[in-house]
Amino acid sequence: MGVDAEMRKWKFIYFAVLLISVMSPWCEAKELVTVGSKIFTEGYILGEIVAQTLEADKDLGDIKIDRRLGMGATGILVQALESGEISLYTEYAGTVSETVLKNTKLVKFEDIQAELAKKKLVMSQSLGFNNTYALAARREFAEKNGLRKISDLRKLPVKSRVGFSHEFMTRDDGYTGIQKAYGLSIDKNISTIAHTLGYEAIGKGELDITDVYSTDAKIKTLDLVVLEDDLAFFPRYDAVVLARVEFTEKYPKLWAQIRKLENAISPAKMRELNAMVDEDRKSFATAASAFLGTSSAPGAGSRTGSGAESFISKGRLIERTLEHLKLVGTALLFSIFIGIPLGIISSGNRILGQAILLLSGVVQTIPSLALLCFLIPAFGIGFGSAIVALCLYGLLPVVMNTFTGLRSIDPILLETAEALGLNQWQSLVRIRMPLASRSILSGVKTSAIVGIGTATLAALIGAGGYGATILSGLATNDNGTILMGAAPAALMALGAYGIFDIFDRILIPKGLR
Repeated sequence: MGVDAEMRKWKFIYFAVLLISVMSPWCEAKELVTVGSKIFTEGYILGEIVAQTLEADKDLGDIKIDRRLGMGATGILVQALESGEISLYTEYAGTVSETVLKNTKLVKFEDIQAELAKKKLVMSQSLGFNNTYALAARREFAEKNGLRKISDLRKLPVKSRVGFSHEFMTRDDGYTGIQKAYGLSIDKNISTIAHTLGYEAIGKGELDITDVYSTDAKIKTLDLVVLEDDLAFFPRYDAVVLARVEFTEKYPKLWAQIRKLENAISPAKMRELNAMVDEDRKSFATAASAFLGTSSAPGAGSRTGSGAESFISKGRLIERTLEHLKLVGTALLFSIFIGIPLGIISSGNRILGQAILLLSGVVQTIPSLALLCFLIPAFGIGFGSAIVALCLYGLLPVVMNTFTGLRSIDPILLETAEALGLNQWQSLVRIRMPLASRSILSGVKTSAIVGIGTATLAALIGAGGYGATILSGLATNDNGTILMGAAPAALMALGAYGIFDIFDRILIPKGLR
């Protein structure tokens, strides 16, 4: 085969693989109804209740109920709902007014519904319980300092340890508003902490006061004192189902099934369901099926060990592994097919090369969560944004190693290639790329291993993978479940390292090994 024919062959392979990697994520044509949820125990349970309610519908037909549970805070879920990435999720009426509609004066159901209609969203009636914000203190601390109501915090001791969740600190109906309403000045005492970790900290005596939800099972378990909201600052947070109008119009029978959940969950029942997960170590699906009275609901069953997700016994390991491989593999393909050409360009043009390397380096400095949020408006919630983010993070090692490998070639060899009559493309394929192959493959290996770890964050926007299991464990403060997500990710990284060692022997010329 001649040099030109070989060049054409490799060009064809390059663009064929690139086309496959671009098109594969959008090849699925299944009709999906996607249920989302927030990233705390109650959010997961309610998400499962909604999903199992839909799956129990006899007229479901070929429609698949897809779960994207534990997607993060309100902002991410609302973006996902408005963009059509999810069909519905459980929310709280006070949060709808405060965060979704940004109007705290909206209290009546009819007024909230009218404003939601402008966003092409619709809200169910209350599911039956009000899960309001509250502030709670360790009983010993509260009794020692005479804390019975929130206004008592004005006399909080200087050395007090207060930990509020990130979302509570930024909301007008959280600390920002309560500070003004009660005239509090405890900023120096406050540290921000994940909601579930706040319970762990206060249980160990590392915190004195934290924010809680009134239906949290941990309040009773840890014997916390809930401070009276004596100025009636917190609005009602009646649990509701928030959905797209498009979903309710397209699937009226499914929406009717969801409406049957209205006024069906009492505050006591919700605390009981939360306790099943937080205290009895049952899975979210098991708690949901217990409420619905079904014993064979999808995903139901007791947990393996103390994990919040039935991970090994219910085949979740295979599912999460495939999701993680899809994320890492697709992103790596993009990194290779974009990064190697950029590295080649960088090696041939000093000014342009420095600009490319600088830009690739700058991307690495952007915090991963911030980058994911920046990408959501353009690429949506889930797989699209996750792939773009992972590709961008994987570019630097590929670009840098390609650049370094090509620039480190002995100039005498290049002069010899030119003397033999090889043009630039022929010299690149026959001489430069083989000589730089060891460095290039090292960059690809680094990109793959870094991607495996970084891909766990994709679960925060509903892209699945091992991160979904880790988040499930974080939601219930369950180290066993966290390990079920972290350990396979570590093993996958070790496996990738071994596979690339095999590639070294296949792709790198024998004399360069």
